[in-house]
Amino acid sequence: MPWYLYSPIDSFPHNTTDPNNYFNIGINPPPCPDPNDFMCAIQANDNSGKPILTTALKSQMLYAVNNRIETPDVKLRPTLLP
Repeated sequence: MPWYLYSPIDSFPHNTTDPNNYFNIGINPPPCPDPNDFMCAIQANDNSGKPILTTALKSQMLYAVNNRIETPDVKLRPTLLP
């Protein structure tokens, strides 16, 4: 399953559940530095180069960001500024 780097193209506040804010970087997870404060990357099934954000994945994303704990499919990085 590919990894997608979170790189928001929308205006602040950024929408982490918009597939257009991610781009496919392949099968290897990216290096995401500490501290674990904000979305860095997700692992998801692909839909024409964009991630498929299932309800389960969205729950993992919410859990990871709210608790500042990475999950198997969600990597975090330092806070993203507007």
